[in-house]
Amino acid sequence: MQYFINGILENLQSTLNIPDAFTPYLAVGLVGAFTGAIVTFAAIYAGIFIYFERRIAARMMSRIGPNRVGPQGVLQFLADALKLIVKEDLIPTAADRPLFKLAPYLMAMGVFAGWAVLPFSHRFIGADLNIGVLYVLAITSISVVGILMSGWASNSKWALFGGMRAAAQIVSYEIPTAMSIMPSVMLAGTMSTQGIIAAQGGEPWNWYIFHSPMMFVLFFVYFISALAEGSRTPFDLPEAESELVSGYNTEYSGFRFAAYFLAEFSNTWIAAAVGTIVFLGGWQIPFVAHESINSVGMELLSLVFFFAKTLCLVFVIIQLRWTLPRVRVDQMMTMCWKYLVPITFGCNMLVILWMWALPWEATAAVVLRIIMFLGGLTLLAAYMVRVRFNIRQAKDKVYIKFAV
Repeated sequence: MQYFINGILENLQSTLNIPDAFTPYLAVGLVGAFTGAIVTFAAIYAGIFIYFERRIAARMMSRIGPNRVGPQGVLQFLADALKLIVKEDLIPTAADRPLFKLAPYLMAMGVFAGWAVLPFSHRFIGADLNIGVLYVLAITSISVVGILMSGWASNSKWALFGGMRAAAQIVSYEIPTAMSIMPSVMLAGTMSTQGIIAAQGGEPWNWYIFHSPMMFVLFFVYFISALAEGSRTPFDLPEAESELVSGYNTEYSGFRFAAYFLAEFSNTWIAAAVGTIVFLGGWQIPFVAHESINSVGMELLSLVFFFAKTLCLVFVIIQLRWTLPRVRVDQMMTMCWKYLVPITFGCNMLVILWMWALPWEATAAVVLRIIMFLGGLTLLAAYMVRVRFNIRQAKDKVYIKFAV
């Protein structure tokens, strides 16, 4: 974003002859406008995400899903948002009112702040910090404070159980999440999100997921840990409707209730985007060097590729919700501390040895990356064939059901 702001400031100063004294105020206004644009995008994305999740869930259950408001139900999320906005805001009598009111906004603030360092394309980024990855891991952790605060302030045992579960779950899974990202930081030599993407190169086999077998394993460790940290199924224990009514947000209603889900669904984009940045080359266009992205058309193409990669991971997150059953609390904690944490530590050490034994430019390393890339394409093709088969089968069941 700083590139666009600097360019706009220069153009405005040259065309309108704006005095230098007003430049800081204009810069602040432009930053505010871009920040509002990102928050608006996050809100619209959350609404569209909810719509597609409901439609995908319906297909997987041989139903149709929302199809009344707008063409094919695409405006259903606007109707739901309007309903929640005008709904009465109830606060329990025995609740801690200041904390109860603040909690959902604190959670949303922690999630939305994470968007600042996510690069949407070669140049479109809020702030290219040299500690971008660390910033994302740190700022999104604020959400657990909001969840725990809501559980305590609600003065409800169901909300308190949900808040305590969230605190244990998110704090625990932050360790394998950070450890699975660390090898990419070592390979790139920087924690800047743009720097990590630029270091991977345009060829798909140069993406870090194919760097070594350990990086391939760490991608799945990161994905599992990100699901748990975002409280997504099968790790949605803080909400667990069958056990805790609705968990930490049981006592909330109206707009504050919507703020929790807005933050939760926005967090799925952050999890998928970080996975794309760290392992899948980010906005890199296949077989195009990032130095060649120097026109508006190439910039838009890099934006399209970043969205395509991220949305593929989002689709998998949605599909898993309606495929896997919820795990128990002890199974969740066992998976983290007995399996994922040791695996990440072992893979980190092996990646260091791999970097020493097979440098990035070595012929053997390039051949192994190409072989792993072809294996990854085979797995992806098999997955897509299965998805296509399931979609056809679900459609046939829906048509047969309604025809009868």
